[in-house]
Amino acid sequence: MPKIGVEETLSDVTSLLQQKGYDVVPLKNEEDAKGCECCVISGQDENVMGMQNAATSGPVINASGMTAEEVCQQIENRVK
Repeated sequence: MPKIGVEETLSDVTSLLQQKGYDVVPLKNEEDAKGCECCVISGQDENVMGMQNAATSGPVINASGMTAEEVCQQIENRVK
């Protein structure tokens, strides 16, 4: 399964992704995003984790206003 980086505040998203078999990595800093197929951020901080450069070539999903299930659907649509 793809490796998905998830901001630590999104524990509901982390739990659901783990239940679906994804390899979930907590995003604490820019290094954590490397090698991830996709990253999920809370949207609370526009410049999440102080990242200045893209650390992943995969999509970044802003989970603001979305349920955990909606976030999972976005990931499944974007990550093959």
